[in-house]
Amino acid sequence: MIYFEKTTDFQINEPTVVTIGKFDGRHRGHQKLLGTMLDIKKQYGYKTAVFTFSIAPADLVQGKPHTVITTNLERKNNLRKIGIDYLVEYPFTREAAHMPAEEFVRKILVEQMGAKAIVVGTDCGFGYQRSGNAALLERLSSRYGYQLTVIEKEKDQDRDISSTYIREELNQGNIEKANELLGEPYYIHGTVVHGNHIGEPILGFPTANLLPPPEKHLPPFGVYVSQVWIDGSVYGGITNIGRKPTIKSENGIHPIGVETFVFDYSGNLYGKEIEVGLLHFVRPERKMSGLDELKEQITRDKDFGKAFLAAYRKG
Repeated sequence: MIYFEKTTDFQINEPTVVTIGKFDGRHRGHQKLLGTMLDIKKQYGYKTAVFTFSIAPADLVQGKPHTVITTNLERKNNLRKIGIDYLVEYPFTREAAHMPAEEFVRKILVEQMGAKAIVVGTDCGFGYQRSGNAALLERLSSRYGYQLTVIEKEKDQDRDISSTYIREELNQGNIEKANELLGEPYYIHGTVVHGNHIGEPILGFPTANLLPPPEKHLPPFGVYVSQVWIDGSVYGGITNIGRKPTIKSENGIHPIGVETFVFDYSGNLYGKEIEVGLLHFVRPERKMSGLDELKEQITRDKDFGKAFLAAYRKG
């Protein structure tokens, strides 16, 4: 996948099928839209191209950051895995925010991205104050020579599937429901870092530690049954998200971490990129009386996790 980032000066010199959006959480609605693009690619031979912004527009417009289900890195990895050819991660400046909708279509989608087909959802918005929509794309299609496909929203009963809906379920710890809406496990991607080195020598449980970026939207602190992707293989695990209140800190600061005991894995994980997918909420994070109680609780969590995964794989 060819990846353009941090620049407005890019050029795709071959015909494309283009879509636009944040793609925060590759949920079932996104999968439907991206699948349509791949179908058009097969039919016409166009390259697939995704336009998105480096930060969510609301962050700049409203002047405050908000969390995302899928970080920029995770979004890039997702799109590469499914076979997208181009990703444009456009810098969201005030100039970009004030670009008229038709200029956005002409200058960026058609001239710079080579759009011969455009695929969007019914609720798409672009250009200054989101004045551009699917109706405008339809009106401009003959002028700029592209075909338009508009995808209806995927629904969960009577509610549209959206990143907002998924965040609500994550906030309540409803991992199974969030995963149902996503069409895949909610996951955290990162590089394994050194922790406080008490896992294996003191507790007898080697763990893989990730430090999620501050923009990553996390579910409630606690313990989860998980799946872990390492070097193309999938392992079961038990994951703690939180600040590890039982463990003493030299400076009194407990950063938010994602710590996973990976079942049936041997080897050095430090420096490896892994993905931890959450399957089930086990219990809230709580402070134990000491390391002995913590070890006993981890053993119970581990046993529960193995039993859960055995049933999960059969189902």
